[in-house]
This record gives sequence, C-alpha cells and structure tokens, in this order.
Amino acid sequence: MILGLRTVVYPAPDLGAAKAWYEAVLGQSPYFDEAFYVGFSIGGFELGLIPDGEPGIGGSQAMWGVTDADTTLARLLELGASLLEPVTEVGGGIRVASVKDPFGNRFGIIENPGFIVADVR
Repeated sequence: MILGLRTVVYPAPDLGAAKAWYEAVLGQSPYFDEAFYVGFSIGGFELGLIPDGEPGIGGSQAMWGVTDADTTLARLLELGASLLEPVTEVGGGIRVASVKDPFGNRFGIIENPGFIVADVR
C-alpha cells in the first residue's frame, strides 16, 4: 500500500550552503544533521539533502503543500531560487508553481484546499 509522499531527497554537493538555504525556506533547523545526510521534518514529510549526486530539474517532481502559492513563490525567489513555472491554476482551486533552488534542484509547491492529510497510525 502506498501511503503518500514521505521523503524527497535532493543532491547538494555544498551540503552546508544547501542546509542554510533550506533552513531559511522552511523556517526550521534539520532534525537530522550529519555529513552524509541532512533531514528536515515538514508536516509529517521529509526533505533530505545528500552531498553526492548531480542536482537537476529533469527527474521526478515532488510538490510541497503550501497555504498560499503566491506568497510562497515570492519568498522562494527572494531567497535566491529561479522561476521555472509561475503560479498556475490547474482546476478545482488547486494552484501550482515550481522553482530551481540555488543548487540546481526542482522545488515544486502546491496550494490544494481540498487535500486532507490522513492519520495513518
């Protein structure tokens, strides 16, 4: 049984710089912070950073839930991200956008007023 998004892992060759940027974006420190992996816990999901691999925007796209896509997109751009896709209404009040983080990874956001996080415990 698939339970939903749990973790998205981004390659970050400069792990220290990536950790600092994501601390600013997420407004929190990582819950796990080692030389081989940095993990942030966000609303029951995880953003992981690893020092190996090649950053890129061509692979799968993880979408992180937000309450206001316009405000979040503006903040990401202020923090040094580059616009890939502007906020777009895709139907049913759902709005999406994506940026490239300063390290070359795609960071997607979704404002979905109908999404309810189920308690799967």
